[in-house]
Amino acid sequence: MQRFYFDHNATTPVAPEILETVVACLGQVYGNASSIHHFGQGAKQRLEAARRQLAGLIHASPNEIVFTSGGTEADNMAVFGVVRAAAARPAHVIASAIEHPAILAPCRQLEAEGVAVTRLRVGSGGVVSADDVQRALRPETVLVSVMHANNELGTIQPIADIARLTRAAGVPLHVDGVQALGKIPVDVDALGVDLYSMSGHKLYAPKGVGALYIRKGTRIAPVTYGGHHERDRRPGTENVPGIAAFGAAADLAARTLASEGERLSALRDRLENAVLASISGTGINGARWDRTPNTSNLYFDGIDGEALVIALDLRGFAVSTGAACSSGAIAPSHVLTAMGLSADRARASMRFSLGRSNDAAQVDALVEALQASVTHLRRISVHA
Repeated sequence: MQRFYFDHNATTPVAPEILETVVACLGQVYGNASSIHHFGQGAKQRLEAARRQLAGLIHASPNEIVFTSGGTEADNMAVFGVVRAAAARPAHVIASAIEHPAILAPCRQLEAEGVAVTRLRVGSGGVVSADDVQRALRPETVLVSVMHANNELGTIQPIADIARLTRAAGVPLHVDGVQALGKIPVDVDALGVDLYSMSGHKLYAPKGVGALYIRKGTRIAPVTYGGHHERDRRPGTENVPGIAAFGAAADLAARTLASEGERLSALRDRLENAVLASISGTGINGARWDRTPNTSNLYFDGIDGEALVIALDLRGFAVSTGAACSSGAIAPSHVLTAMGLSADRARASMRFSLGRSNDAAQVDALVEALQASVTHLRRISVHA
């Protein structure tokens, strides 16, 4: 049976040209980048070349890039680092209610430590209001964290508008850019952000490597302790093969951003239009415009999303619900319920995220599989 992958927001396959970089580094560049001998300096050169490549993709200075083990570590470094470096006590943090758990969980920990946290709800479009950010700001606010693109909906947040407000208030703005990087243009200067989190495995590099952009002059305390790596920002021997691959992925994204974005948005629209026209009781969650070109979140009324994931997998299609499994019970997506969806509709929703390997024939085959699966599941639901 042929299998087709429509879950690129969860992770991407390593691109062939990036795999070549990983293999070459593993075999040839095995020195420690902190060593001063020939082998160490060879590793250092690959490390700094990748730093320049990633900085180029987001229009930053290379010395503002800190490599991490992934997006989660970058998010934690930003949230804990900025809050713990802040002089204000008691401190206050603002985040949106639709953030990734890599932001929401650190916020819960900060609350346990006595930090006040405001979680901003979103409207039915899945977009944070800059006016809500303005209203939530307090004299003791030390950090605002709003994601660039939502991982479940693809909705793009008004980061530049929010940044103008935070800059005027003298409050650092952190942006989780994990789902935006490589899909839409990112210019940290034009956006006005102070910190920006990134992850390699969302743009065809391996898992286990990420980065945090820290604008020069931003105060941030260390979160982990050890050696003097990454300009004293993040101790530990750098993952040079992973970082080199991340750099190569940044180059690939820079070359293909416009053409691939246009191709994927056409495929996404093809998928959505076909589903809406051929399957009753369906609709699009969130705003249909101003989202990443590869992401669609659709609801199928009367369907259990987990059952539909399994049904599609049996037909050879990998998709996602975006729902979290907690204590053995399937909880509705916090993103969808924050938008005002009922728990039932949230549980009946599916995320489709396209990538380099997908084409029109695969999209059409997915629509056929959806038609058959939804019909079958609705029929057995009626007779249950």
